[in-house]
Amino acid sequence: MVAKYEDESLKFFSLNGNIPLAKKVAQVFGTELGECTIKSFSDGEISISIEESVRGVNTFIIQATNQPVNDYYMELLIMIDAMKRASAKTISVVLPYYAYARQDRTANPHEPITAKLIANLIVEAGATRVLTLDLHTVQVQGFFDIPVDNLFTMPLFAQYYRAKGMCGDDYVVVSPKNSGVQRARSLAEYLDTTIAIVDQGETETDEGYVIGDVENRNCILVDDILNSGKTFANASELLKANGAKEIYACASHALLSDGAKETLEQSEIADVCVTDSCLTQESRHPKNITYITCSKLLGEAVKRIHENTPMSPLFSKVDKDFL
Repeated sequence: MVAKYEDESLKFFSLNGNIPLAKKVAQVFGTELGECTIKSFSDGEISISIEESVRGVNTFIIQATNQPVNDYYMELLIMIDAMKRASAKTISVVLPYYAYARQDRTANPHEPITAKLIANLIVEAGATRVLTLDLHTVQVQGFFDIPVDNLFTMPLFAQYYRAKGMCGDDYVVVSPKNSGVQRARSLAEYLDTTIAIVDQGETETDEGYVIGDVENRNCILVDDILNSGKTFANASELLKANGAKEIYACASHALLSDGAKETLEQSEIADVCVTDSCLTQESRHPKNITYITCSKLLGEAVKRIHENTPMSPLFSKVDKDFL
């Protein structure tokens, strides 16, 4: 039983992005979510009303920006403005999943940097701090002119796999693309394994290849965003072709867009472990998916922010009770 958090200078509010996760985070404190009403007019405009006083209160708004992304971002911006006008002392935004983070540079001429645009909107609306989970690239923190805490899910996955005895020389952590090497290396350090990289071909005729030794070893694919499932599925085929035994996968944010369920169920992957940072319809969940919660990690981070205590233990430990 979690002890009730008696500090009335702290209040949680949730928007529609991921209410079940928000309730779990509030439960870490033995409290409930604050009252607010979210309505939509017939033309799609969003109206929000805070149903209790937040004057002089440290507020935390929990909002995941999974599908429908744009609606949920608009809810967030309106809520921040409402908090500011209601004289909240601080307005901390908890974004378990930060959408648009993949558009963090101009890869081709005349492209926007949408990750920076979203950061500007959040800051200009009146947020005083952002807490998020596994940004697509850590450099996105620099797009904000307010403090940003970017937590990592690798300790959560490490605890999940170590509890199953999935560590040591019989396993290898695999990045399904070149850009995810650091993420794979981090998990491999927790599991005492080596790493490998799948260099997937850019065209249908280019099959790609595996960098590293995976023959007769169990493989754990790791990525931050699970969208269509094709990256995992294609990587698993290459690993099998190179002599891998059982194949597993983990991803921080399970967006599970149309077709992902079928792609993952038909793949060579035995188990796909994801966090509950994104809320998706159960009908879109493949049979081989396993959810673990990130609520204790987020809740502990909120507590440390509110109490002005160090955040560093959350980035370096895997054996703490709050994980």
